[in-house]
Amino acid sequence: MSKRAIIIVDLQNDYLTTGRFPLVGIDAALENAARVVDAARRSGDLVINVRHESPADGPFFAAGTEGAEIIGKMAPQDGEATVTKKHPNSFRETELADLLSKAGIDEVTVIGAMSHMCIDATARAASDLGFKTTVVEDACATRDLEFKGEIVPADKVHAAYMSALAFGYGQIVSTSDYLAM
Repeated sequence: MSKRAIIIVDLQNDYLTTGRFPLVGIDAALENAARVVDAARRSGDLVINVRHESPADGPFFAAGTEGAEIIGKMAPQDGEATVTKKHPNSFRETELADLLSKAGIDEVTVIGAMSHMCIDATARAASDLGFKTTVVEDACATRDLEFKGEIVPADKVHAAYMSALAFGYGQIVSTSDYLAM
């Protein structure tokens, strides 16, 4: 059995272009994420979906709404775990670390959304917990942000966060490079 897990973070309907909180580049990220997950399933890697759930009156991922559901093409297969979280860090107040430990996992690959929030928080936490951490950067998406009245384009937000993760938290690779490893 593989010692690697793929953690699919927040690939939920509200992030689609038709959702309540669309991300820049979500369609391309989804295609790449699907390729990573397909390869993981073929090689026997543990696949875990993580989904964020906000209160019923939240701006997106509101409990009980279609927007909070996992995107159909990323839906878990029989036997694959789904972890529900309330914080950006997928490990915080969830069973994720226990699932990984019980499966003997020592290496995690993180994909999903948003690069500057839940991908960043989850990858840092995974590294801090001692997992060899990889982020497949083009299987992740984010959005434009605003700081001090300036709009920071999504591609720059993504690049800044991936470069910070690469500096001290893990390996950052493209889908094609990941699949070739």
